[in-house]
Amino acid sequence: MQVTIVGWSGSFPGPDSPASCYLIDTGDFRLVLDLGNGALGALQRYTGLGEVDAVLLSHLHADHCIDMVAYSVFQNYHPEGPRPKIDVFGPADTQARLSRALGSDHLGMADAFSFTTVTPGTIEIGPLTITAGHVSHPVETFGFRIEHAGQVLTYSADTGPCDALVQLARGADVLLSEASFVDGPDLPDDLHLTARQAAEYASRAGAGELVLTHLVPWNDRAVCLEQASAAFSGPLRLASSGLRLLGGGPAA
Repeated sequence: MQVTIVGWSGSFPGPDSPASCYLIDTGDFRLVLDLGNGALGALQRYTGLGEVDAVLLSHLHADHCIDMVAYSVFQNYHPEGPRPKIDVFGPADTQARLSRALGSDHLGMADAFSFTTVTPGTIEIGPLTITAGHVSHPVETFGFRIEHAGQVLTYSADTGPCDALVQLARGADVLLSEASFVDGPDLPDDLHLTARQAAEYASRAGAGELVLTHLVPWNDRAVCLEQASAAFSGPLRLASSGLRLLGGGPAA
């Protein structure tokens, strides 16, 4: 299982990255995990859009799902004709939310994709075993534990402090955790983690490696890394576009 970071910018696209998007490739199956603002273009550096087998959405904030609207255009209006539907897994009302964003009176989201509602528990998506658990965010949001061939990736999605993250990340090879905030007073509850908090959860879970993502463009990346380093002694990296996890270094 190889994981390529397509987009890592938090809350809105930054100058160096689109919003959240990750490509999981087992060799014969490709899953796109979240597809935020600007990510559809960058995704094509790493896979053809017609080669994606499924999409998994953690929640319905625009920086994690809105490029599904553009993806439907590729699906519905391809010059060779409409493409076969792609399976999309997401929270309740995913189809309705994306249909409103598309606003089409012709071909719509249901013509491009087949939607399945995610609930807490374990599901199989292709060869991947995925455990979904609610995390702490203003809308229904799932963190995911993704397993294949003895490898485990945990994705926090967007979350404030949340013990469920420890269970999802228990013994994971990699915890891909949001780190939207830096240390400071009066941080909002139930919204996002600081880099230090992400590192504390990685330590509690016994994760093998911590990769910080959802990094908001106005924060200093070096400060995020420094604050996380104080709370996690294992391998620690900041997300970057093209970075490959569980399978090597930067993508070509």
